[in-house]
Amino acid sequence: MRILVAGATGAVGIQLVPQLIAAGHSVVGTTRMAAKVELIRRMGAEPAIADGLDAPAIRAAVIAAKPEIIIDQMTDLAGVTDLRHFDRAFATTNKLRTQGTDFLLAAAREAGARRFIAQSFCGWTYGRGGEAIKTEADALDPDPPEELRRTLEAIQYLEGAVAGSANLEGIVLRYGSFYGPDTGMLSCAMIDQVRHRRVPLIGGGGGRWSFIHVEDAAAATVAAVEHGKPGEIYNIVDDDPAPVSEWLPALATLLGARPPIRVPAWLGRLFAGEHLVSMMTEVRAGSNAKARRELDWQPAHPSWRQGFAEVASGATAQHAA
Repeated sequence: MRILVAGATGAVGIQLVPQLIAAGHSVVGTTRMAAKVELIRRMGAEPAIADGLDAPAIRAAVIAAKPEIIIDQMTDLAGVTDLRHFDRAFATTNKLRTQGTDFLLAAAREAGARRFIAQSFCGWTYGRGGEAIKTEADALDPDPPEELRRTLEAIQYLEGAVAGSANLEGIVLRYGSFYGPDTGMLSCAMIDQVRHRRVPLIGGGGGRWSFIHVEDAAAATVAAVEHGKPGEIYNIVDDDPAPVSEWLPALATLLGARPPIRVPAWLGRLFAGEHLVSMMTEVRAGSNAKARRELDWQPAHPSWRQGFAEVASGATAQHAA
């Protein structure tokens, strides 16, 4: 099929484009940076330059590509480390999830695209009460900490616009927290923070997180191209959701760092903010049962434990060199 990947050089896009081509699809990849055009060509796709917040440019790229399917992977999260001011750090990504989604959906309809798949998030977004592991049927947080509200509103906007889209087969993929070589939880910035004990273990560390290797996120997206059901939302996470009290010390050990500093919740609220205390102590993880069942997909990295170790060994060797 003819597929346009918006955000082709992002964390998922750079894994997704080669997997789509290997599956026999013809791919057009967008980037807002002319310097990344050659990278898209090397992946085997046709490049198109378009800023996701420039409606005419997005329209022109989509109309020229004539895609049957559009996959929206647009974010602006490279180098984001200031999570104390969470909504500010995610401001451009939130615009991409709202205005950018509207621009891309409008262009998709005009171009006659059949299916629209969009990136969402499965992490701190679920309600913090009840079961520790949530399904897609469970509600998102009705009362998130103030610092997370605009970001959650943008996520909800995207999911409603895509899954409820008229004249398009809209599918939403809620990815877990990403990791991979120099990516997400194992980005150079995060590794440096952990090695210097700047990521404390707040309270009891009972907040549960879901992770996903970027290669597995891309594979699930390829599966959604053919197997995803219109109007559905899928958690794209590994098989091993874990509390912060497990994964953070384990990550420090893998990186050869000392154990994380332990901070009581009241002190965490004072210096980090209510939202980061919530992420450490209250948030809920997601189940991948629906994605396994309906997408005929399973993660090649079923647990962050092995996945972190695989990526961290490479990072440690590079650090030593």
